[in-house]
Amino acid sequence: MSEPFIIMSAPNGARRQKSDHANIPLSPGELARCAEEIIEAGASIIHLHVRDDEGAHSLNVGRYRAAIAAIRDAVGDKIIIQATSEAVGRYSRQEQVAMVRELKPEAVSLALRELCPGEDEVSDMADFAKWMTRENIFPQYILYDEADYQRFDDYRARGIFDNNHPFTLFVLGSYRNDTPEKDVDQLKIRTRQAPFPWAVCGFGVNEADAVIHAAQNGGHIRVGFENNIWRKEGEPLLNNAEMIKFCADTAAAESRPVATVDDIKNLFS
Repeated sequence: MSEPFIIMSAPNGARRQKSDHANIPLSPGELARCAEEIIEAGASIIHLHVRDDEGAHSLNVGRYRAAIAAIRDAVGDKIIIQATSEAVGRYSRQEQVAMVRELKPEAVSLALRELCPGEDEVSDMADFAKWMTRENIFPQYILYDEADYQRFDDYRARGIFDNNHPFTLFVLGSYRNDTPEKDVDQLKIRTRQAPFPWAVCGFGVNEADAVIHAAQNGGHIRVGFENNIWRKEGEPLLNNAEMIKFCADTAAAESRPVATVDDIKNLFS
C-alpha cells in the first residue's frame, strides 16, 4: 500500500484579512469551526497563526493558547495543531525560540533561514532540536530555496536536528509571485531526491499543481488561505475545506490513502 498522504491546512497565515476573503478564520472561534470543516474534508494537521488586536501576525503565547483551546474544545484530538514560529519581519530568532519553549506546542514549523541563518547559530539550533525531542514536540523545517536545502541537508548529515529524517516543507514560489520558474523546478527535483519526509506548498492557482506533484511523488501537501484563495478557474474558493477536498480527491486518484492523526504519529514516532 502507498504511504498515507498527509494533508495540512494553513487556513489563515500572517497577512490576509477579511477584506481578502470573508471566510478567512482569524479568531479562536473561527479557527475552531474551520478545524471541524477541514477535518471532515481530510486534513490531519492545522498550521496555526494567531493575530493581535489589529489583525497583525503575533507570537503571543496567550493568544496561541486561546486558539488551541478553542480548537481542542471543538474537535478533541482529531487533528494535530502545528504552531508557527515564523518571524514575518516582526520577531527575532531569540523571540521565536522563546515562544516555542514557553508554549511547548504539539507541533511547530521552523524556517531554517530564520532559526539557523548561519554557522554561528548551529550550536543553538542543535540544543533547541534536542530540547524539542525531549519535550516530544514534532518539528517541520521550512526550506525556501536551493541554498536552504543545501544547508539543511548538511546540518541533517551532521546530526544537528537530532533526527536523521526530519519532516520538511518545500515552498514552491512566493507571495509576490516573483520566484523564477527554474528555482521552483529545482526544488521539485530536490523533493524527488530527498532522503527524508517532505511536504510542499504552492501559491495562487499554482497550489493545485503542488498538490498533484506531492501526491504523485511520495510527498505530502500543505494548502490553505495562507497561500491561496483561488480556484484554478479564477473564482474564489468557498472556504479552506474546499481545497482540502481537492487534495483528498487527488490522493484517491493516485491510490494513496489520506493520512489520519494516528498515521502521522506512526510515521514520525
